[in-house]
This record gives sequence, C-alpha cells and structure tokens, in this order.
Amino acid sequence: MIIPFIATDLREINPSVLAYIGDSVYELYSRCHVSERTAANSGKMHKLNVKYVSASSQAKAAMMLTDELTEIEHEYFLRGRNSNSPTMSKNASPMDYMNATGFEALLGYLFLDNQGDRLDYIIQKAFEVIDGE
Repeated sequence: MIIPFIATDLREINPSVLAYIGDSVYELYSRCHVSERTAANSGKMHKLNVKYVSASSQAKAAMMLTDELTEIEHEYFLRGRNSNSPTMSKNASPMDYMNATGFEALLGYLFLDNQGDRLDYIIQKAFEVIDGE
C-alpha cells in the first residue's frame, strides 16, 4: 500500500487535503466493490459506482456510522465537515455535502495513519448502509 509522507503530525494537515486523499481512496474501494458485483461494461459500472460516491450516499453512511467512531475519528470527521470548502455540490444539499466531506476527511486520516483494518471496516459498513437503501 502506498502511504505518502505529508506531515509528521496528521493534525497539521488541512482538512481539505484529508478529504482530497479520502475521496480518491473511497473511489478506488467503491470501484472494486462494484466490479465484484458485475462484469458489465465500464459505462454501466460507472453508473453503479455513482450510487456509492454521491455526496448524499456518503453523508447517509457517515451519519449511520457516527456512533461507531472513536473520539479521534470523530474529531477528524468534524474537522472535514466544518472546513470551509470553496465548492458545493450541484446535486446535494449543503449539509449532505459537508457531511460527505467530513466522511472523506476521516477516510483520508485513516489512510495516511496507516490504519488499513479500520479503513476497511468503515468503508465496508458504509457500503452496507448504501446497499440497504
């Protein structure tokens, strides 16, 4: 697994950087999740993947997982959620977008902190929530 060195103390990393990293990690996991379920062409897989990566789905998963987060995980979620994002989603409410950004920041933190087992657990739980919709 590639673990880039960004900072000695992960609290020094801007929440938008954590969300940026977390977004790419989650995208890869979701593409693998979709590929396990279908051998369709790439266009169809992309449409299926949108279900997992949309801000509203990520926000719903984040809210369902809040009680399972450790104190430090919750802090990273809040840092991401409360960061001042220069952009907003066209297809999600501002609150969903903020919660999705918090979720991505949490994933970025777990990835950069080399907490692979915890990252796997959180993402698998998110997929269960989204698949249950």
